[in-house]
Amino acid sequence: MDPATLRDDMVEGLAHETKGVLDSERVGLAMRTVPRHEFVDERVAYEDRTHEVDGTTVLAPSLVTTLLQALDPREGDETLIVGVGVGYTAAVCAEIVGAEHVHAVDISRPMVYRARENLAEAGYSAVLVDHRDGARGLPEYAPFDRILVEAAAVRPPEALLSQLSPDGRLVMPRGTPGEQSLVGVSADGETERFGPVRFKPLLLDGEQTGAPERNRMHREDREFAERSAHRRHGWEQEWIDWDRY
Repeated sequence: MDPATLRDDMVEGLAHETKGVLDSERVGLAMRTVPRHEFVDERVAYEDRTHEVDGTTVLAPSLVTTLLQALDPREGDETLIVGVGVGYTAAVCAEIVGAEHVHAVDISRPMVYRARENLAEAGYSAVLVDHRDGARGLPEYAPFDRILVEAAAVRPPEALLSQLSPDGRLVMPRGTPGEQSLVGVSADGETERFGPVRFKPLLLDGEQTGAPERNRMHREDREFAERSAHRRHGWEQEWIDWDRY
């Protein structure tokens, strides 16, 4: 079947009352336009379910819809996607705000390469994709009008909040693995909730798949031991000779 027809069917299914997740004309039009089969195996590209690609979760179209409607991007908004994955969400954003206004990062270098290739094949080569620790954002391109984090954390990273424009909005899954809700946070700290979700946690550098194991330095070993000892109270502190470390 023609991919354009499959996209139309996918969007109509998301808007149908049986799912009722799509009510934004902007998001719907963008999803009708972006060739999802350039990002996901064409045999399953237009099915409404998640997929795993090299250890990364590719979000179902219904979940992408939920995220983008909460984000509410507008034409010309400078947008940061944290956790670009295969690049599909970034492409849908690019249809709305303009590809030159979309910046994306991922902690996995292989996924950065994959996203760049997918976006180029789909016609969105102007989207900037960089290899970064997502919790640190992309300060050299800040401020951002919209920041979307496709991974969960207990609280929004301070670095990302500091990169919001005065009228900006950050959207992310907030909470622990067992209890998360999608929230929108404004630059002044005001929070809006959009309902329960379930995402993998936001990874820090060194936690990503294929990352080399990090060895602590001798200095760190000493500092760890010293902090541990000073949490104690009593005789055991008296005989520690720190000059030996």
